[in-house]
Parts: sequence; structure tokens; C-alpha cells
Amino acid sequence: EYREKMYAAGKVPGGFFKREGRPREKETLTSRLIDRSLRTLFPDGFNRDIQILSFVLSFDQENNGDVLAINAASTAVMLSGLPFNGPVGAVRVGRVDGAWVVNPTNTQLKASDVDLVVTGTRKGIVMLEGGMKEALEEDIANAIEFAMTQVNAAIDLQERVIAKAGRKPAVGF
Repeated sequence: EYREKMYAAGKVPGGFFKREGRPREKETLTSRLIDRSLRTLFPDGFNRDIQILSFVLSFDQENNGDVLAINAASTAVMLSGLPFNGPVGAVRVGRVDGAWVVNPTNTQLKASDVDLVVTGTRKGIVMLEGGMKEALEEDIANAIEFAMTQVNAAIDLQERVIAKAGRKPAVGF
């Protein structure tokens, strides 16, 4: 579950509805991004329920939390000791004025003709999500190639955190 609390952006629910209510569309879609990125990397036959909760507690209204939530969920699963064929790295790629931008801000996304979320392991791509405005096939290939170098950087960071915590990958289940 991914939730962006209203107070994270400095807003407090008021009026008739004093609480957050059900998840908004963006929250539901981000939850699905996390699920699709991680679910396939659990071993066959692993059928235990796992719950991952991601809450945005502070939001500057310029940087999205969805890609960060995918990376955080991967790190949390790796630290938990569950059998998992990860870690998974995630990045959002945009193209502003012909240059590739990793994790573009909301302002940059408005000027971008590419909005692509890529998740993967060191072995390859796990999931692609996004859109492009009249892009050539080679543009898509270039975007994915650029994204995978950044995915590896995200995996490097996760591995440093996991090593610092002294966790070993789980064996069996």
C-alpha cells in the first residue's frame, strides 16, 4: 500500500471529511508499480502474505515519491530476510530538450516528451511503465539503456545499506 498523506504537503483535511479517505488514483497506481516490481522476484511456491506499507510523510510538490517507494520497498524486503531474488532498482526517465533526465521533477516532466518508469535487477528489466509522445523505436531503446545504468546505481545503494545492516540473503522458505 502506498499513501500520500495530505499533511505531507502542508494540507489538513477539513470540512465534512476530517480524515484521508480511500486511496486516490495515483496512490493505487503506485501500489501496483511496487507490486509488479517485487512480486515476480519471490521464489515459486512462496505463498505467504507480505504487506508493504509506504507512506509519504513530507512532500515538496516537485519530486514524486513513487520511484523512491519502489526502491524503499525492495530494500525493506531485502532487510527482512525473506527469500527474494532482488534487490530491484527503479528510476523514472524523462527527456527535456533532447537530454535524458533521471528522476525528473514535476516541472521537468511537463516539458518532457518521455515519462518512463523502469525497474530491474542486475540481470535485466522487471517492469516498464510510462508513455512517450511520438517517439522513435531507437528513442525507446536509448531511454531503457540509460535507465538501466541508473537502475544499477540504485541497486548499488541498496546493497551498501544491506551490507551495512549486516543482513544475509535468506535461503529456503
